[in-house]
Amino acid sequence: MNNRTLPETRVQNWIGGSRRTPSEGQVHLVSNPATGEQITEFHESTRAAVDEAVTAGSDAFDSWEDTPVEERIQPLFEFKQLLEEHQDDIAETVVREHGKTLDEARGEIRRGIENVEVACGIPSMMQGGHLQNAAPDIDETAVRKPLGVFAAVTPFNFPAMIPLWFLPYSVATGNAFVLKPSEKCPLTAQYLIELAVEAGFPDGVVQLLNGGADTVNALVEHPGIAGISFVGSTPVAEHIYESAAKHGKRVQAQGGAKNHVLVAASADLDFAAEQTVSSAFANTGQRCLANPVAVVEDDVYDAFAERVVDEAANMIIENGLGEDTDMGPLISEVHRENVLSYIDTGLEEGGKLLLDGRDSDLPSKGRFLGPTIFGDVDPDATIVDEEIFGPVLALVRAKDFDHALELVDRSDFGNASSLFTDRGSDAKRFRHEVDAGNLAVNAGTAAPMAFFHFGGRKASFFGDLHAQGEDMIHFYTDKSIYIERWLNTQ
Repeated sequence: MNNRTLPETRVQNWIGGSRRTPSEGQVHLVSNPATGEQITEFHESTRAAVDEAVTAGSDAFDSWEDTPVEERIQPLFEFKQLLEEHQDDIAETVVREHGKTLDEARGEIRRGIENVEVACGIPSMMQGGHLQNAAPDIDETAVRKPLGVFAAVTPFNFPAMIPLWFLPYSVATGNAFVLKPSEKCPLTAQYLIELAVEAGFPDGVVQLLNGGADTVNALVEHPGIAGISFVGSTPVAEHIYESAAKHGKRVQAQGGAKNHVLVAASADLDFAAEQTVSSAFANTGQRCLANPVAVVEDDVYDAFAERVVDEAANMIIENGLGEDTDMGPLISEVHRENVLSYIDTGLEEGGKLLLDGRDSDLPSKGRFLGPTIFGDVDPDATIVDEEIFGPVLALVRAKDFDHALELVDRSDFGNASSLFTDRGSDAKRFRHEVDAGNLAVNAGTAAPMAFFHFGGRKASFFGDLHAQGEDMIHFYTDKSIYIERWLNTQ
């Protein structure tokens, strides 16, 4: 590991320009999912620590908001360079505390860096607009202004990428920023904040608080926080949305998902199967853009199912640090047991196992589970309706394309969906009729680039403005309208 990282036995906060080691509050243990070995432990950040960070952020905001925007983005350029220089070490940190493969970790970091690149364009993105002679002898101008201290509460499944959905935009628009990462993966976030501080942001502009639910609630309720960004499960997203709104804050809360693949009769089945397996089992199924349900037209169902099983059965399941690994472990033993309970439920409800991940050739240590595929699943089954967040794929048979569209759109979630087809008419209907925020045709994962916002609808999102792209400019700023008339024209 690079010598800029902190010792693994110490998880620290970063408050007002200095490292702090919490010594009170609940103790959180962090272990390697691939080995079960404990990596580190740390104490929860108390309300006093939250108040100290918010105060430091508010003090920093007073001068940071008045810093010329061209100067504000200079540390971002340096931050991007540092992220690229350290991406291999960051990736290794991600693998050891999360479990995903090295390739997945590297890809995650690359997607995060894309957001830093987009945020470097803030000088043009923040321009509000001007209208001459909006009324007789009156010109009007919209001016974007930052709002203060923002916080982001980020999940374990993308500990490097998701913080970078928020941090670059918040500070580039002139706000101070506090990151509260998942207590399961604190070391990656710590690495990111160390690099951000090294990049040259003033004390208090970028801060880090570690902790769990109590720390989150303290941030949500603190009067000095202008807004909260959250990514996680739907129940917690809904709670944060309601609580933050109650306390007068801006809030964007991204929840869970149950995304569907639709395989039309005209699809290239080899390609569709490869993409479906990649989507369903990448990150061990622990991602909101996974497609854990495949709705397949009856004419090609059997052929598609055979290809999917063959593709998944050849996956290499090992420690993510191995260069040939296709799938790593689940984040914790508690989560693994929860995924196993869903497999039991699928069997109890009449599902047929085409591939049983419990019988895979798995490492003797760690929280591993192989890819699991159910066939001919009832559309009303629990494993179709509820988010499992693990390597479980359900295949649902549809009578025809009309029926397939109907089944895809029944979900309570609306994060993403993918269609495999060779017909433009199918794609047009899919685009107009499926109620999801991220849609893809002939691509297994509907992941938008950083200059587009990351959508989500129904139970997958609570709020008005999404992560990434132009939505972030609107979220982190407000417009003041400046009306100007000069009575003396001499």
